Amino acid sequence: MSLPKKIISLLVFNLLAFGASAWGSYVTNLYKEPWYSTIVKPSFNPPEWVFAPVWITLYIAMSVAIWLIWINPKRAERIIYIYFIHLLINGSWSIFFFGLHLILASLIIIAVIIFFVVWLIKLYYPINKISVFLMVPYLAWLSYAFVLNFYIFILN
Repeated sequence: MSLPKKIISLLVFNLLAFGASAWGSYVTNLYKEPWYSTIVKPSFNPPEWVFAPVWITLYIAMSVAIWLIWINPKRAERIIYIYFIHLLINGSWSIFFFGLHLILASLIIIAVIIFFVVWLIKLYYPINKISVFLMVPYLAWLSYAFVLNFYIFILN
């Protein structure tokens, strides 16, 4: 694959990742308040300003991770499909949590996302170790989000 094609494919993966998150962000902006301000949150709930930079960093990392798989001749096409299914599920969390206010369903969705991320890490491992390492912060954040979502469910 030529360098221009590699750069274009990296940009496409980033656009698709951020595009998948855009619809969740749109719903969040429409339906988050006043509901989110009124629910009880645990003491370890981060301040709101933390979420945007964390998610931007994670979306870039996961885009680079899948891109490294994409440009590798050892890749399997099914990995790309699994990645995009995972992205759709990831984007749906905001719709269920902020849009529909379904805290338990959101918790289940995070568990499904974690399953997909662990699966992707397992699939990435024989192809590109850097892709694996790029997914670890995402898995850590999802684990934290799961605990946070769980406590919000219990408290409300």
